[in-house]
Amino acid sequence: MTDYEIPRPTDGDVVDLILDDHRLFEALLRDLRDATADREAARAALSAVLIAHGEAEESKVYSTLRRKDAITPHEAEHGEEEHAEGNEALLALLECKGTDTQKFDDAVEDLATALNHHIGEEEQTILNPARTEVSEEVRQDLGAQWATERNRLLDAGVGSLTSVRKVVARAHREGLLPADDEEGDKEDGDKEDKG
Repeated sequence: MTDYEIPRPTDGDVVDLILDDHRLFEALLRDLRDATADREAARAALSAVLIAHGEAEESKVYSTLRRKDAITPHEAEHGEEEHAEGNEALLALLECKGTDTQKFDDAVEDLATALNHHIGEEEQTILNPARTEVSEEVRQDLGAQWATERNRLLDAGVGSLTSVRKVVARAHREGLLPADDEEGDKEDGDKEDKG
């Protein structure tokens, strides 16, 4: 199999739709770890769906949940910071030249660590309040808005290396990520200079 079919729902409860994508992320991460899988296709699919998913959440879901007092501004901002961290790990994975190197395997694990942490937190601190504090009607409306935006972004090719670089650069500018590798533990400080 060389291409992954990314589901493109158009409506539904936003909580269920987001959870479906979380399970898709986990399946794609398993394939990225599998030396017999089409890792290049899995990487491209994960990049596309991860960026579209997160951007649609930030623009459609988090703001509505804040207005409904289901989540605090801090919880929304923390979710955005975790998206940025995952996107930065995704960028490192996309910049790996091959899929059969230790660098690639390490990048997969870095991305898996960031994603698994975010998925757990988001399901507990954002999706649970959405289930209990927001009406079914609002969740259905949000589901349609989120799915529409996610599908638009998928069609726009947001998973490309160029697009992911722009998303990560924007996160640095907005202060969601440290500026200029302040973390100090990055070995590839020159990666942003390419391209």
